[in-house]
Amino acid sequence: MNARFLHTNFTVLNLEKSLDFYSRALGLKEVSRKNASDGSFIIVFLGDGQTDYNLELTWYRDRREPYNLGDNEIHLAVRVPDKKAAYALHQEMGCICYENHDMDLYFIADPDGYWIEILD
Repeated sequence: MNARFLHTNFTVLNLEKSLDFYSRALGLKEVSRKNASDGSFIIVFLGDGQTDYNLELTWYRDRREPYNLGDNEIHLAVRVPDKKAAYALHQEMGCICYENHDMDLYFIADPDGYWIEILD
């Protein structure tokens, strides 16, 4: 067995808001999209343009309530080339949700409350 990571899925309540967030906050771009023939869901894969790994955003037409993320003890981690600039942007966006100065890292939260760890 030689498994290879492909993607992680986040199910989102407002697809356009999430696409805007990931583009602005992390520079992720749409790689592909699947629309259900009956319009019941849309799946969008986002990529960083550097790796084959994708973030899959799934939107369901009939979903009205925010997703319950439990204790939200899961997260993605990304490396940024200029953490000081990233921090300033994320501070301006108001999406920083946790900082650990001892470990020199921080987290941002997307519109649905998923956490992303920012490293340099």
